[in-house]
Amino acid sequence: MGVATARTRGRQRALWVVLFLLAAQLVSLARPAYACGCGAMVHDPKTELAVDRETSVVQWDGRTEQIVMSLTVNGTAPDAAWIMPVPHRADVELGDPALFRQLAAETSPAIEQRHYFWPRSRDWPFGGDMDGAAAPAPGAEGPGVGVVGRERLGPFDVARLTASDPDALRDWLTSQGFRLPTALATELRPYVARRWEYVAVRLAPAERTRTLSGTLEPLRLSFASERLVYPMRLSRLATTPQSLGLYVLASHRMEPRSAIGGSAPEVFFAGRIRPTKAIRGLTGPGSAYLTALDQHFPKPRRISGDHELRRAAADTPFQRVQYEDVLLKVGPLPAWVLVVGAVSALPPTVVLFVLLRRRRTAPPPPGQLPHPPV
Repeated sequence: MGVATARTRGRQRALWVVLFLLAAQLVSLARPAYACGCGAMVHDPKTELAVDRETSVVQWDGRTEQIVMSLTVNGTAPDAAWIMPVPHRADVELGDPALFRQLAAETSPAIEQRHYFWPRSRDWPFGGDMDGAAAPAPGAEGPGVGVVGRERLGPFDVARLTASDPDALRDWLTSQGFRLPTALATELRPYVARRWEYVAVRLAPAERTRTLSGTLEPLRLSFASERLVYPMRLSRLATTPQSLGLYVLASHRMEPRSAIGGSAPEVFFAGRIRPTKAIRGLTGPGSAYLTALDQHFPKPRRISGDHELRRAAADTPFQRVQYEDVLLKVGPLPAWVLVVGAVSALPPTVVLFVLLRRRRTAPPPPGQLPHPPV
């Protein structure tokens, strides 16, 4: 009895350990990232806000760069601020949501069929039949911070800022109701030293009683740039692994100069396209080369700077291939049915052929002369 009780208690302790570890894992998965791929998302520390998905489009013609970004967020925050450094003064407007749907269609995998002979579980006679087989506006200028523009764009209040001191920028944003950690001012220092400017966006749902949730309207930033750069330094503040997905539209195939502390960037599409509709609204008339990249940052603290993209050695096209397995048919019938039918009919045919051949070559009965040769 004592042994049984000890075993029961041992199982209970093991169960509690498993439940504890599972709960810890779930909490770690639920913890929101502080920064998204190309800026810092700041909210009240008493609330939570997670960026579930970030999709960005970058277009560069050699002189002007455009970034269109759409965020899908989830959490308990009623509002938040998003900060993005840019090398020159930016124009900000709402983007076209259709742009992302069109680019997803352009970069979708090519479908190729692979035929198989023997029927599978979904095919006849196992299954199926014989026929068949998608807020308040930012405040006024403060010491060390210049407000060079302010717009109300849909659900966004957008301030375009200059800052000669990262601490002053942090203080200005704090005066708007957001408590920024000291680490953010530290990460902003390289941008201040290079005299970059900033876009500060206040996000708020249409109804004050609601929280930020779902896919936000895309924002489109345009600024002068002699090189194609994608700001990433602020993502060093993230506490969870980060993912970056980029659609790059330029004259040629583009590639990052380095991995900047993440995994090797993976190209999942490269090719020249003829822009139409929303893509043409971004690139203008004429062809454009589209490069689609995907990169992961398991340890964001290792991010060493911003992504700078350069022209690749060659405009080599690439497209993923998705194979579709299809039952091999001859006309409306599966090939295996015809072959099995032919094989099944083979033995009687062979027997009949052998009997006929024996009849022709058999000797005549006794007393009967063979037919004279002709």
